[in-house]
Amino acid sequence: MKKVIVTLVALMTATVWIGTQASPETDRAAFEKFFTQKFPNTPTADFVNGVYSIHAPSRAQWEEIEEFPPYELSIDAGKTEWNKAFANGKTYADCFENEGAVRGSYPYWDSDRKEVITLELAVNECRTANGEEPLKYSKGKMADISAYMSYQSRGQEINVVIPDDADAMAAYDRGKEFFYSKRGQLNFSCFDCHGGGAGSMVRADTLSPAYGHTSHFPVYRSKWGGMGTLHRRFGGCNKQVRAKPFKSQSPIYRELEYFLTYMNNGLVYNGPGARK
Repeated sequence: MKKVIVTLVALMTATVWIGTQASPETDRAAFEKFFTQKFPNTPTADFVNGVYSIHAPSRAQWEEIEEFPPYELSIDAGKTEWNKAFANGKTYADCFENEGAVRGSYPYWDSDRKEVITLELAVNECRTANGEEPLKYSKGKMADISAYMSYQSRGQEINVVIPDDADAMAAYDRGKEFFYSKRGQLNFSCFDCHGGGAGSMVRADTLSPAYGHTSHFPVYRSKWGGMGTLHRRFGGCNKQVRAKPFKSQSPIYRELEYFLTYMNNGLVYNGPGARK
């Protein structure tokens, strides 16, 4: 009965967040407070480790996996792609500075284009600007390149900026609304599973907290048998609640990433990661 009451309070809190014109920073502070109070034994900085920050048995298994991380091959493959010249002789280094250690600069709001720019979108725009075909966004070479760039960026602080711009705020609000809105035949929101339901069991799995979610992508998932980007996971979550997923890098998923990454401001990027 206690768990039901706590969940209902959480859902009511989520409704308040949607219904009020709170500033992004007020949202972020409430978001952090919700999770740090729900999991008081988890150090704030440790939320970047997802479910392994709140579930000791899973953490022990994960720490063993991290001794020989399954994403190392993807990092190596991404480095090879990074250094491979395009047909015009240029490389990704002509588009991205600091040897690709730029994860901390994404996602961001482009005021000229009036849209959210993510790292994976920027990778494909680098390719097309240099006469190359775009890559598929969810896995494969894109996930490898993202893994390499994320590895190069480890330790960078998450610092997403919502500029004083009505269009940027509207994009943030759409991402926020998506996170808290129920969808699919199961009528679940992102928050239902990864907010109020975080720490609960679904079959044999413990649901991870949303706080810190965007810090460790792309990830190698045992279920996938390979690497996947954040938007691949968004699509998978939608399918699990029996909702039709959007395409990776669709505007709404980029806006969801924008909102959710802002909620993680102050944490650090530690990707790529390994998950079940």
